[in-house]
Amino acid sequence: MPYLTRDGDVFVLYLGNEGEQDNENRFHPDWMDAVHASLDEVEASEGPAALVVAATGKFFSNGLDVEWIFGNLDKVPEYLDRSHTIFSRLLTFPMPTVSAIQGHAFGAGAMLAISTDFQVMRSDRGFYCLPEVDLSMPFTVGMNALLNSRLPKQTAIEAMTTGRRFGGEDALKSGIVQSAVPGEDVLATAVSRVANNASKRGPNLAGIKRSIHGDLLAALAVKTRDTPFSFG
Repeated sequence: MPYLTRDGDVFVLYLGNEGEQDNENRFHPDWMDAVHASLDEVEASEGPAALVVAATGKFFSNGLDVEWIFGNLDKVPEYLDRSHTIFSRLLTFPMPTVSAIQGHAFGAGAMLAISTDFQVMRSDRGFYCLPEVDLSMPFTVGMNALLNSRLPKQTAIEAMTTGRRFGGEDALKSGIVQSAVPGEDVLATAVSRVANNASKRGPNLAGIKRSIHGDLLAALAVKTRDTPFSFG
């Protein structure tokens, strides 16, 4: 389950199990509940603060929990709506945020990575990828809006229609991330990116973010009960 650490004014939300390196950090319902619980804890803190979303091992996040989906097909629309709440919450989080992408960010994991204010990615290993086109899997209204809002238009078209795997340097050139650094520097770079802005936390910052992302947030709030969802 996700867990928190702290580096000065910067909270670090790790997406996987503490002490383990092989987590895929998929969007299981329990995992999503744990992410929200961690964010609740960060919001309940006092004083200057910022947030880094990080992981360890091979994956930042491998996206939706396909095994859970196949076992719960009747619950998929509600499951997708729940995944949208992770994106919406990060988009409007009342403090500076950055994703420290140390490994693969696929599908919903790639969407999570661009839901923070800024992105730092490992330059020498790991991919940013949207494999939905190869899985015959549609994007929800909210996911489509997220990708088209947070990525440059031509990058969104290429990522969504070809399933291209962007390495760190490619992701930087394509406008997906703002920094690409060696693996050992990802977390420190992310912490440095937001630490100096920790004093800006609060309702005013959250309100600014809601204004910036107004149309996107409305799209993420659209219920997906009637969205077709299938693989293959």
